[in-house]
Parts: sequence; structure tokens; C-alpha cells
Amino acid sequence: MKYDELLKQGENRLQEVGILEAASDAWILFENVFQMNRSRFFMEKTAEIGEEEKQKVSLFNKYIEERCFRRPVQYITGTWTFMGLEFEVNKHVLIPRFDTECLVEQAVRIIRQLQKKDCIRVLDLCTGSGCIAVSIKKICSDCKIDMSAADLSEKALDTAKRNADRQDVEVNVIHSDLFEKIERNSKFDIIVSNPPYIRTEDILSLMPEVRDFEPLMALDGDFDGLRFYRRIIKEGKAYIQNGGVLLFEIGCEQGAEVKLLLEEQGYTEIRIMKDLAGLDRVVTARYPGV
Repeated sequence: MKYDELLKQGENRLQEVGILEAASDAWILFENVFQMNRSRFFMEKTAEIGEEEKQKVSLFNKYIEERCFRRPVQYITGTWTFMGLEFEVNKHVLIPRFDTECLVEQAVRIIRQLQKKDCIRVLDLCTGSGCIAVSIKKICSDCKIDMSAADLSEKALDTAKRNADRQDVEVNVIHSDLFEKIERNSKFDIIVSNPPYIRTEDILSLMPEVRDFEPLMALDGDFDGLRFYRRIIKEGKAYIQNGGVLLFEIGCEQGAEVKLLLEEQGYTEIRIMKDLAGLDRVVTARYPGV
């Protein structure tokens, strides 16, 4: 069998079971197994697969079958790219989304505005894989940032630690239910979070890749999807510097509701920003202090 025949066979198998992104998913799995980029593939695609690579053929077919059962490609390969950086992902953490890059970009913009400070203290709540905290720290390597990342899942925090090590950045990980284990005298310049925000009743209608494989605790935002926003907005006032900034990723229909929650707790300069698809995606607000 030739390389292009094997790839096409995998793609066809995914199409048979209704995988919408069959071609791209088959390629991701093929590239991961054979460590072959597009350029090399186009040069060698009609070459016969040698005996020495038969184990890789078996592994590729195994991965294709796992994908047929709707297991996400990210969990199959064990890695995913976010902000141009490679992160470990597994069943204990939410898969990093492209939309979340908008949140990181806004956090970086604000950090750049604070560069004159001796040290910028940043807290990432519901960190999961650590992709937000690690990306901010990596991108702003020229700034002095004291980065902390908290999550209720210990296994998620283990993943976040490995991702910080993978990118050679220092992140203080904290096992905490939001602010529960954060020191009361800690004051952060920036608090950033991509919290669970899907309404409980909507969980069952999610794609099987999300509903059946990604951690429920990273998805379920309670009956109205706003539980974690309420808590972070209210409790966060004790942990944010006067003039500090709070940043959220939000569901595309939650902008007005989150804005109202912020206004009720005295936050100012509230801005709602859109993603590349033109949907509401990020909310930023400043806490003026008492």
C-alpha cells in the first residue's frame, strides 16, 4: 500500500460514520503517526510503505477507529496547538479552542500597558490545561510576571504543570475552588478566566466529541451558564488591585448578562469584544476599588 492510499482509506472510513472534518482529521492522525509534514508527503505519497513502517500503519488504523467512535483527535494524539505553542491535552482538561486565543490576546495587550510596573501579578482561574496562563507567560517573556493558575481538578493541574515545563515557563499552580485557596492578602493586577459557561440543559445537545469526552466540570455553568461569572465577579473584588482588570471568555449570547453582573458589582470600563467570526467572545472590566 502507498502512503496516499492509506490516508485516503482513513479519510473514507471517517466519512462513512459521518465525521464532518474527515479529511483534516485523517491528515492530523496520519501526520502524528508518520511524523510527515505536507511537503514530505507530496514527495513520497506514491511510495510503497515499507515493512519497517507496518506498525505505524496499524497505529494509524487504530487511531482512525478511535475517531470513528467520536473520540476527539486531540485526545488521540495527546497534543494540540494553541497560540502557536504545543500543549498536552487529555481527558482531564478541556481542549484549547481557537476562540480562546482572543482572550489571551486581550490579556497580553493589557500586560503591555502595565510594563512599567516592577512585577505584574496575574491569576488564571479554571486553568485546565494551563494553555491561557502558559501562553501569557511565554508571549510576555520580556515582562516580569508573577503568574498563578488555579483549578479544582488536581489531574488538570498536573497537566498544567507539565505544559508549563514543556514551554519552560514558571507558573504557580494552586488546587482551589476558584478563590478558596488563594491567599486573602493576594492582590492581582489581572484576573483572567475561561470558566464553564454552558447551561446544564444544553449539555446533552452538544456534539458527542464534547458531550461524551470532555470533562463535564469544565463545561457545565449551571442552569443559566452564569454561575462561575457571578462568583468570580463578586469574590474577585477581594483579590484584585484597585484599578485591576478582570477578563472573561463568554458564550456568544452572554455578553449583556455578564456586563450587567459586572455593573452590579461596581466594575467600570466594561468592554465586550468579538472573535473572528463576529460573535461576542471576551469581556474586560476594570475594578476601581472601594
